[in-house]
Parts: sequence; C-alpha cells; structure tokens
Amino acid sequence: MPGVSAIPPGVFADLVGQDEAVDTLRRAAASAAAQLRQAALARVASSAGPTVAGAPARPEAPAGFEDTDGFDDLAAEAEAENADGPGGAGPAAEPGAGMTHAWIFTGPPGSGRSVAARAFAAALQCAYGTGCGACPGCHTTMAGTHADVRLVVPEGLSIGVGEMRALVLRAASTPSGGRWQVVIISDADRLTEAAGNALLKAVEEPPPRTVFLLCAPSTHPDDVSVTIRSRCRLVPLRQPAPEAVAEVLVRRDGIAPDLARWAAAAAQGHVGRARRLAGDPEARRRRDAVLAVPRRLTGVGAAFDAASALIEAAEAEAAASVTELDEAERAALQTALGAGGTGRGAAGAMRGAQGQLKDLEKRQKSRATRAQRDALDRALVDLAGFYRDALIAALRAPVAPVHTDTAALAEAGAQKWHAEGALRRLEAVLECRAAIEANVKPRIAVEAMMLSLWKG
Repeated sequence: MPGVSAIPPGVFADLVGQDEAVDTLRRAAASAAAQLRQAALARVASSAGPTVAGAPARPEAPAGFEDTDGFDDLAAEAEAENADGPGGAGPAAEPGAGMTHAWIFTGPPGSGRSVAARAFAAALQCAYGTGCGACPGCHTTMAGTHADVRLVVPEGLSIGVGEMRALVLRAASTPSGGRWQVVIISDADRLTEAAGNALLKAVEEPPPRTVFLLCAPSTHPDDVSVTIRSRCRLVPLRQPAPEAVAEVLVRRDGIAPDLARWAAAAAQGHVGRARRLAGDPEARRRRDAVLAVPRRLTGVGAAFDAASALIEAAEAEAAASVTELDEAERAALQTALGAGGTGRGAAGAMRGAQGQLKDLEKRQKSRATRAQRDALDRALVDLAGFYRDALIAALRAPVAPVHTDTAALAEAGAQKWHAEGALRRLEAVLECRAAIEANVKPRIAVEAMMLSLWKG
C-alpha cells in the first residue's frame, strides 16, 4: 500500500520481522478510526446541534508523522473502505481488508503473537488511528493500564469457563474512553471446551464496540476450535530471523552486538528467550547445563540421573519465578480479609476466610505447574537445537548452527552417530515435548527421552 512504509514504527517497533502483519494491522486500525469518525458524523448530522460541517475533524498526525504521506493515505483509504457506514466496507474495499471484531494471531513460539496483539490494541486506542506510540491511548495500552484493554494470561494449565464468562460480561460494557473495548487472550489454545463455548457466543454476537484478539500457535482444531476460527480474521506471524532479533536487542535493550547475535542464534529467533540469555547469567548457566547432557549419557544410570537433574533444574527455576509473587498475593489476601486484626470478630472472620485462602493456593499450585513445564520446555528446545546441529553437521548442510559454542561437540556427535542417529535423537526430544504437552507426567517423559538419547 503506498505510503505505509513511510510511517514511523510507533507501537509496532518491537514486532520483529513481521512487515506484512504490521501493514495489515495498520490498515485495520485506520479503518477502525474511520468507523469512529463516521459514527460521530452520523450523530452530529442527526442531532439538533451543529451541522455536519461542524463535526470533529480528523486529528492531525502526531509528531514524527508530519513529513510522511502514509498517515493521510491510510486515513483516506480507510474512510473510502467504510463509506457505506460503520462496520461496512465501500465497494472499492479489498476482500478481507479493513476492520473486524475478532482476530487470531498465529505463529511459532517467539514470533511475537502477544506483542502483535498488544500493539494492535494500542493502535485501536490511538487518537490518530496509527499506533503512534506517543498519545495517551498508545502509552497506557502498552503499559498495561488502559481501562478498556483487558489482557488474559493463563497462570495455570488452562483458562476456565468462569474466568471467560466474567471477561465476556465485562467486555460487553461501553468503552470508557469512547473508542473500543479490547480483549486480548494471550494463549487461546489453553481455553477449556466450556470456556471456548463461552467465548464463541460472544464472538458470534459481539457487542458493537468490542474487539477480541486471540493468540495461538496455529489454527489447528487442537489449538482453536473450528467455529471460533471461522469467525475471526487470521494474522499469521513467522519466526523472525536471528539478525532481526539481534538488532532489537541492541537497539531496545542496549545489549552488546556480539552478545546479541549469539543470544539471537541460541534462542532460535525467540525474542523473549534471546533477551533472557543476553541479560541473565543464570539463564546462560542453565543452558550450559542442558547442553552438557549428551556428554553425561554413558549408561542407564547416567540417563536417569540426567533426567532427574533436568527436572529438578526446571522445578528450581519455576519456584524462583513464582515464590515472590505467591507470597505477595497471600499477604495481600490475608490483609484484605482482616489478618492481624484484634477487634471483635477478627478471629471468626479469618476462620471464614480459609476457603478463599485454599482457592488462592490452588491457583498458585496450578501456576507453579505451568511455570515448571515452561522451564522444562525451554531446556528441551535447547537440547533439540544441539541434536539439530549434529544432524546438519552429519549432512554437511550449508546451514549455520544454533549453538555456536557447542559446534565442536555437535560435530563429534555427528561423526559418532551419523545422520540417522542424530535424527533419531532429535525426534526423541521432540516426542518428549509433545508428550508433556499431552499431559504425560514430565518425569516419565524425560526419563523415556534420556534412555532414547543414550540408546540412539
């Protein structure tokens, strides 16, 4: 689209290597802004007040947009697409272009699904309809404090029907800021069947100013139900190139270029993992321990020891990430329930609050389980990268290794296992990930994997 590339990145600056998706979202945000403007014009025209000529004008572009044609092109094209009225597209509109009430962002881990959804939400709340990154709508949305943007991040293994019903009920309210109610579900693949049905009802009959943004690995029925998928517009994201990830680490996080390039390659294009590896020495130490596993597999006993070490490391990492939050939540709930009070009835109130404390402990336990599985999955991704390096070394493929610091070890493995053995070991790691995702107990899945890696 002419002029789009001239627009400064704004809220989309951290969406790495997704130019096509950004263009799509910019067009939709401009279309949404045009819908609001046309609705305002219609209200003015039907009122007894000022005439249409006195309707609010389209706001001028924010600082940094003055010398570009992209803003005016987007706004003019969006208004043409919506010439038939809010929610409709003009005769010249492209099929599938413009704004709709439900979206699905898909892509592999690290591609930026939730980043894209949050940036799009900011663009919808933007005073200019572009996602400028400077106006209050953009700023509060990106900071997570906008009153009309709700982010659902499952703390446990799934999103339950009770949580979804409450969310849908709140999302039906009128936007307090006068623009859009936006609901972001960061892991829509974790919706239970009942929660999915509750969401489907809202997506089928959406409130007039509510937008649902779903993030999932794919549109496979195991991730998103077919009925929900059929009512959403799809925004596919790709795995960003390591060079693009490294550039973001240098520009945004101030990471040294050499370290940024290494972290981006080791994280296999996953922006979040690359940031952790570049900025956290403990994360690098855990990775080193995982990549030492192939050298430790000298027998059956060593395989079980390696499995135990991997599980225990994941548990320790998860505990470190949730302990502080658990304690803060428990202290806040106890204070709200009157803990420490000495007045009449204080002891009885605390006895009556035991049920709420048990509910909190149940949620925290579920969150800890999710954190353990996420930590274990990160370790398995690193291990899969090592055997992938061994496979490409055996095949003499002209492909850069994932783990440059263990390339010599991968080469030695390739000479010992050959391509078939490296491939079997890679498949064993991937099968372990799939088994854990299918709710096989992690210890059983990891022990089976370690034995497969030892036997080859």
